[in-house]
Amino acid sequence: MPPSPCTLLLVLSVGFGLWKLNRRHRATVIPHGEERVLILGASSGIGREIARQYAARGATVCVVGRRMDKVTAVMEKCKNSLGLSADITIVKDMVRVRTVLEKEWAGVDTVIVAAGVSATRPLLEVAGVGLQQDSDASEEGIQFAINAAETAARSNYLGPMIAAISFIPLLKRSSKSPSILLISSLGAVIPAPTRTMYGSTKGASLLLYQALAIEHPSISFSFVLPSTVEGDFRASAVDQEPLPENLPAQVANERTTLNSTNSTSGLKVYRVAQRCIQAVDYSEKIVFIPHIMRLGHLVYWIWPSLIERKAMKKYGFTPE
Repeated sequence: MPPSPCTLLLVLSVGFGLWKLNRRHRATVIPHGEERVLILGASSGIGREIARQYAARGATVCVVGRRMDKVTAVMEKCKNSLGLSADITIVKDMVRVRTVLEKEWAGVDTVIVAAGVSATRPLLEVAGVGLQQDSDASEEGIQFAINAAETAARSNYLGPMIAAISFIPLLKRSSKSPSILLISSLGAVIPAPTRTMYGSTKGASLLLYQALAIEHPSISFSFVLPSTVEGDFRASAVDQEPLPENLPAQVANERTTLNSTNSTSGLKVYRVAQRCIQAVDYSEKIVFIPHIMRLGHLVYWIWPSLIERKAMKKYGFTPE
């Protein structure tokens, strides 16, 4: 008689627990004080907090962001840090960062890819078509949507690709335990309304890095998929229309505030950063935050309509 589903679940849970207890900590190979950590997208959000936590435990940290003033602010809170102004989407910038690391550190042990942009509107709305309208999108509206998608794809997909090509060879030849962590999103594996551009571009980079993990087994790849995180990530949305010149000042201020206000709901940044570092320490492959979302991912493939309803409710989305 085959075992019941409950019995199988219990066996799997116990087995997973024993595996976690017996995992080897990476510090047995690279002590915390000797770890060289490159963080791409470290000037804000999760990347900034990861930089702070790595520095606090003694690692040598390279903080990379597009704005030098923000990079400098992070460096002030991180001992043994190196700060560089660079854009992950520009090949010349990433080659320059690599050159600096080779000169200053003689290599790198850990690469954290935390850079990216958001997009927060339904796709047809970006193109100027309301959900309740029957009219077609204009040529200008379609072009605006394409421009926004190209910006999202460049930051969320091509940027991580450039980073991988730039740093994988350096990691492999200079580290005793090379590791790459990609901060992705739950939206990369569970579709959500108003996150069409964001989820699809983050999903592309996730699959890219998962394939790279097979092509380069000597490197430990980790993928962290958090749900909504507190902070001002929405301010980076690339699918917002420019404010019309004749828009009333009050309306303009309200919209600007909406897109830039720090969100206090969602996962705590410091906890997500802790989990990211833990994933690297123990060479974990895929990490869902919160952990229960791993079950949500499974349920989507078994009962997709349930997850779709939950997603519509979460984002306050009313279909046509």
